[in-house]
Amino acid sequence: MKLLVRDKFPKMNVVTTKGKMNLPDDFSGKWFVFFSHPSDFTPVCTTEFVAFQEKIEKFKMLNTELVGLSVDTIEEHKNWILWIKENLNVEIKFPIIDDSNKEISKQLGMIRDEQKDTTTARSVVIVDFKGTVRTILEYPKEIGRNIDEIIRIVKSLQIASEKHLFTPANWPNNKIIGNKVLIGGSEEVTEERIKEENICKLSSWFMYKSLDD
Repeated sequence: MKLLVRDKFPKMNVVTTKGKMNLPDDFSGKWFVFFSHPSDFTPVCTTEFVAFQEKIEKFKMLNTELVGLSVDTIEEHKNWILWIKENLNVEIKFPIIDDSNKEISKQLGMIRDEQKDTTTARSVVIVDFKGTVRTILEYPKEIGRNIDEIIRIVKSLQIASEKHLFTPANWPNNKIIGNKVLIGGSEEVTEERIKEENICKLSSWFMYKSLDD
């Protein structure tokens, strides 16, 4: 199985560093970022986990939880978390799934059966409050993830879901419209709506507005 955008996140019972969990049910009404890493006690993964933890309050402000996964055991996860706390003075507070039997990783397409390397890919799956997969990202082992970009994606998805507005390239620092947002389905926008919402119109297909209007 290969998980795709707009799929429902599959129901699964998992064992984590915070105890047993039922996904996605335990995050009902919330968004969550499900991410895999190749292995505990590796330098890139360690920097990523510290970075995720340092941004955890920003995720919570977006009604978004974090859950990690690798093919390491609970004991290995806990020993790694302890190492991070003792050596880097950072306490990892989000759950990490034990997938030492590789079942979840294979189910979600994070490991392919024909691969010689059976560690998980550096994947990110963003799931909305209805349990629907909204974004899937995958990085090579050599490159650590940009956590601010993941936060930006969550914000953009929530704007699209709640306000039916789109975000431009490099938002909120777009060269053309700055921190403003784009109107989807511009051809259907009435002149009355343009006046009411202070919409700027460059063309019948290119309109934008302030997010606060």
